[in-house]
This record gives sequence, structure tokens and C-alpha cells, in this order.
Amino acid sequence: MNKIGPLVSLVLVALFGVSQALFVVDEREFAMISQFGEVVRIEDKPGLAWKVPFVQNVRKYSKQILTLDSPEADRFNTKENQPVQVNAFVKWQIANPREFFTSVQGDERAAERRIDQTVTSLLREEFGRRTLQEVVSGEREKIMASVRESAEADAKKIGVKIVDVRLKRVDFDDSVSSRVFDRMRSERQRVAAELRSTGSADGERIKAEADKQAQVILAEAYKKAQELQGSGDAKAAAIYSAAYGQNAEFYSFYRSLEAYKQSFKSKADVMVLDPSADFFKFLKQGSRAK
Repeated sequence: MNKIGPLVSLVLVALFGVSQALFVVDEREFAMISQFGEVVRIEDKPGLAWKVPFVQNVRKYSKQILTLDSPEADRFNTKENQPVQVNAFVKWQIANPREFFTSVQGDERAAERRIDQTVTSLLREEFGRRTLQEVVSGEREKIMASVRESAEADAKKIGVKIVDVRLKRVDFDDSVSSRVFDRMRSERQRVAAELRSTGSADGERIKAEADKQAQVILAEAYKKAQELQGSGDAKAAAIYSAAYGQNAEFYSFYRSLEAYKQSFKSKADVMVLDPSADFFKFLKQGSRAK
């Protein structure tokens, strides 16, 4: 019984020592083994790894791509000294854990402050080289590529890789917005005035063309009407002539009756004529016949 107690204690000590010597490396992590403040080795393969218990320490760093995204916009001046508000974010990754530990003591916050200062300074330089029009619409890709390249060179010094730099938003400063909007409004008003002027000119041209076509149509219609009227008058004259030729006396009588009818439409009509005039020829004949 006395022998079992020390044996169990020895086994427990051995198990504790093994537990302190072994550790697990995740596939998303680097494991850095240090001894007395010096980096001994880096484990980057997933699985079990070992260290000297009580002498060596393990620190783990993420292999994943991290995001540095400041909620506050930075204010930069363009080449014309026009202020703009810029929101950007940076994608970065620990590439060299040994250098990362040596330069920033493995502190991600310290690394982010260093990256933020570098990127902000580079963006200020890039915006200062360009006009307001270029930074707002034309050269964002060039700005991001240039900043990414320069930031990558500085990030290597702390064991970090810059994966990407992106401009989320570039806005006019409040002092610039009103002037830009006024200029845009003036430009839109100028374009609207040009369109109205062009539309008015086109309207007048179309109206003149329509008036011309109307005059042509009316002239053609009048010409055709005159031709039809002339043809009708000719046919009427031919009919009258034929009727007159068949019985001249009756035709003369009929025409006189039509004349009487048109002359005595109203009781108020008054005619002053010589009683011997030809107008009363058939009236006299009718009286004598009676």
C-alpha cells in the first residue's frame, strides 16, 4: 500500500508534465514558442506540437485576414486645397509572427495603430496630388493601388501583409458641398435652357411646315372645287340650253316665275319699276287671259 501512493503521484506528475509539454495548433493560427523572451520556433502546421514545460511559452496569432475599419471619416485637402471627407478600410494579415512579435510585441492593437497612421499619411499625400474632380470620380483605383503598394512596404517591417486598401466613401466637405451643388444646379439649368430653346425652335419649324402643308392642301382643295364647280356649271348650262331649245317660251315663263318668287318673298318688299317693263310680261299675259 505504501508503494502505490508514490507510484500514483509519479504518474500524476508525469501526466501533468506531458500536458504542459503538448499543445494544439489550430489551422487558423500560428503558434510561436519562446524561451526567456527569445523566439525559439514557429509552428504553423495544424495538430499537436510540443514545448519544454515550465521553460518555454506559447503565443498564438491568427492567420486570418483582419479588418481595420475606422468609423470616423478623415479630412484631406486636394490639390486645389479643397477639403473632402474620406472613409477607408484596410485588410491585413500577420505574415511573419517572429517579426510581428519582435516589432510590436505581438500586439494587434499596436499593429493596427501603426497601419492606420501609415495609410492615413499615404492617403493625405495621394489626395494632395490630385484635383477634386479626380479624387471624386476619376482616379480612385489608382489611389488605392498606390497606397496599398506603399503601405505594404512599411507593413513588412512589423511582419504584416497588406491585403487590400479600399475607399468606402469620398464625400464633399460641408463647405464644398454647397458650391458643388450650386454649380451642378447652374449646369442643369443651362442644359435645360438649351433644351427648351432647341425644343422651341423645333416647334416653330414643325408649325411652319404644318402651316405650309395646310396651305398646299387648301389650295389643292380650292383648285379641285373650282374645277368641279366649273364642270357643274357647264353641265347646268348645257341642260338649260337643251331645255331652252326644246320650248323657249316655257323656259322663259319658268325663269320669270323664279324671278317673281325671289322678288316677292316678303310683304315688305318694294319695287319701283315701269309697268311696261319686261319684268311684268307674264303677269300682264295672265291678266289678259283672265
